[in-house]
Amino acid sequence: DDLLTTARQLGAKVLATGHYIASRRLADGSRALHCAKDADRDQSYFLFATTNEQLADVRFPLGDMTKAETRELARKFGLSVADKHDSQDICFVPTGRYTDIIERLKPHAVEPGEIVDLNGRVLGRHEGIVHFTVGQRRGLGIAAAEPLYVIRLEADTHRVVVGPRQALRTRSIALRDINWIGDGALPRAGEAREIYVRVRSTRPPRPALLRTVGGVCEVELVDGEEGVSPGQACVFYDAPAGQARVLGGGFIARTVAMASNGQTDLAAKPLIAAST
Repeated sequence: DDLLTTARQLGAKVLATGHYIASRRLADGSRALHCAKDADRDQSYFLFATTNEQLADVRFPLGDMTKAETRELARKFGLSVADKHDSQDICFVPTGRYTDIIERLKPHAVEPGEIVDLNGRVLGRHEGIVHFTVGQRRGLGIAAAEPLYVIRLEADTHRVVVGPRQALRTRSIALRDINWIGDGALPRAGEAREIYVRVRSTRPPRPALLRTVGGVCEVELVDGEEGVSPGQACVFYDAPAGQARVLGGGFIARTVAMASNGQTDLAAKPLIAAST
């Protein structure tokens, strides 16, 4: 928003960025987002919230090039960054210590608390939930007869809940803050749309069903997924690979774990309402 506002104040026709994502003009003159040609660099997962209005004024010139082609152009134009090493850090955390940023923004995230199993039995203590992520196995600081994974983080009680790997598998997701940039509109109540979704930036899109239930945008993961956590993005695509079109997405508000029999108990864990 800030960059677009500045571009418009300057009288610029468009705003061009160096993100690896493609923008294509549609028959009606509007624009659509597509995954980058270079799948290893694709940044569509992070840009799903770009609106149709913004797409009209934004261009992504690197989306149809590989990183090697980009570097070659940089050499051709004599740019000093042509052979610069790829950054491995979070761009807005120069030291690489994201915990320092979170500690300043959310001090309660570094308060000590309990590590408990799925039944609430205390297994140990920790120095802040900021040091854990859903799906984590190593570095829990507790001894157990079987491998344990972080199943969820309870910020209000400062508890880290751990359990067996099968408890990580999620089948149903409720979303909030939906941004839809696909054709038509979101499915109406009683309808379902077959799509592909990505729930982590490093994973390929997986088949899913998109529904609207009681005003809530809900995604059913056909094969289930592990390590799905509230707060992460769930991004929609029209295909599982290639330069698939980005249909939008939302942020995960609530997950429902898959039971040992492969079913979910939605009645026992109702999905919360999410704005669209």
